Amino acid sequence: MEGYNATILSGIILGVIARIFMLRSDYRQFPGYPHGHVTHLGLGLIAAALGAVAIPALIEKEYTAVTFLALAAQQFRDIRNMERQSLAELDELALVPRGKDYIEGIARVFESRNYLVMGTALISSGLTFATSWPYGVLAGISGIAISSYLMKGQNIGDIAEVVPSKPYFKGSLLLVDNIAIMNVGLQESRDKIIKEALGVLIKPKDDNARAILNSVGQRQAILQIAATLLGSKMEVGEPDWTPIARKDIDTGKIALYIMPIEPDILPLIKAVKMTPVLESSKVLPLKSAPGRQAAD
Repeated sequence: MEGYNATILSGIILGVIARIFMLRSDYRQFPGYPHGHVTHLGLGLIAAALGAVAIPALIEKEYTAVTFLALAAQQFRDIRNMERQSLAELDELALVPRGKDYIEGIARVFESRNYLVMGTALISSGLTFATSWPYGVLAGISGIAISSYLMKGQNIGDIAEVVPSKPYFKGSLLLVDNIAIMNVGLQESRDKIIKEALGVLIKPKDDNARAILNSVGQRQAILQIAATLLGSKMEVGEPDWTPIARKDIDTGKIALYIMPIEPDILPLIKAVKMTPVLESSKVLPLKSAPGRQAAD
């Protein structure tokens, strides 16, 4: 493999840069710093190295080396299982849990990003070998840009309209826009809810959005992000303060109720809109003839 130093080096460097670019610690609180960063950067380095040596291995007819790509794919699947298990165990003690669907989405993302790193390293090393290292660097930068685009997905704001709707009571029944949320027995609790609670109405834009919002996992993800960004007064043994999202069974609209620490409706609307559409919740009935016919 002598004589391929520039080819391999460019692939590794651009692949690692791609992984650094994709590594985010934000309101989702994962990966944690610093240990989570070290783990994922280490895996990114391995993925970049595998992608960078693939072209030289094929040219030198070292086909045995290419089999390491298959082993890497298995390892990356194990990473997804590891992330899923870790987050599920953490979720058991969360006051407002992410839910299984959201956790599965996060685990898939961490697996797929290693493949994106491998692909970036591959095209960078390939162009470096075929031309020269400046073109390899440009190819790697293009790979990073493509990876950034692939990281983006739909948010709730893309598929639904989110509008404020003040919670109110009919007797002991708490409602948001005529959608029943729960019964609240204590008058003190009802008074506090009227004074401090916030509510929004999530209106699907079409039948695809309605099917997505019908998912309990998708609704749980919305609640978790809203509670994370605005805080929640929920406490163990205090069900009256539990954030809840209920569906209007006739229209598919979702009513959300929360007792936030920061009682500001505009950040709540933004938090709901920025919630990602989960892969496990994304169904498209309008892509089928029966679905389109039913929507008419």
